Amino acid sequence: MEQVMDNLDYYNAIPAIIKTFFFGFAVGIVGCYKGYYSTKGTEGVGRSANSAVVMASVLIFILDLLAVQVAALIWEN
Repeated sequence: MEQVMDNLDYYNAIPAIIKTFFFGFAVGIVGCYKGYYSTKGTEGVGRSANSAVVMASVLIFILDLLAVQVAALIWEN
């Protein structure tokens, strides 16, 4: 535990904290959008939920890819 704390600095924690904000925002926006435009009935809600999960997963993957690239540019030594 001591070795981990010695090697951990703010440059490791800040990008992770920022990414969690954007991931949560993306999941919330996609869920609200798909839920608002779902068709009537349980079948429509099920399809919208499934579509929201898939879209949010892909969006998180893309956001993570972009965030890693931006963090590498900012904190490059």
